[in-house]
Amino acid sequence: MSYFSPTTQQQVNDLLHVIETKRVTTRIFPEQSNVLRALSMTPLSQVKVVLVGQDPYHQIGQADGLAFSSQGIPKSLQNIFRELQSDMGCEAPGTGRLDGWANQGVLLLNRILSVEEGKPLSHQDLGWETLTDEIIQTISSTKEFVVFVLWGAFAQKVESLIDSRHLIIKATHPSPLSAYRGFFGHRPFSRANQALIENHLEPIDWSLL
Repeated sequence: MSYFSPTTQQQVNDLLHVIETKRVTTRIFPEQSNVLRALSMTPLSQVKVVLVGQDPYHQIGQADGLAFSSQGIPKSLQNIFRELQSDMGCEAPGTGRLDGWANQGVLLLNRILSVEEGKPLSHQDLGWETLTDEIIQTISSTKEFVVFVLWGAFAQKVESLIDSRHLIIKATHPSPLSAYRGFFGHRPFSRANQALIENHLEPIDWSLL
């Protein structure tokens, strides 16, 4: 199974070409080879959880192609790890890379897959949302059961694309500006695992990064 139809795949290729052209004069994150990394690391056939983000980290040395994952540990990710520790009892990780989640079937999908340095949402109007919305719809229509985790208003715009047979977990964004308005204490990790178990799927080892 593929995330994209042949027609949409051509649109993806065209947009990647646009991004590559922009790199001649502008610093863009993540690296070109990592723009679609979330899709390659977590194929459609393996998806059990979808964690929807906004757009990549926009500072040097952070974005790695997976939503919320980072080569460092930005403040939003610190808050995610704080909730993970509270919810699951996991020790605070020493890395911000979330490859271990992706390898277990957690699709770490930003709605916008590229960004200019220092300019969040700078690629909002290039067409990424149309393509990533199609990814959400494809997962919803082809998978029997998936947990969708939507943090923040931007991610929650995809809620209408998700069939009722799936579980949606919502909370405010883990950003320091909003985390105290409902992110802490909503226990997404244990809730996701309980739902997976109830649907005869292997739970995620959230401590495995």
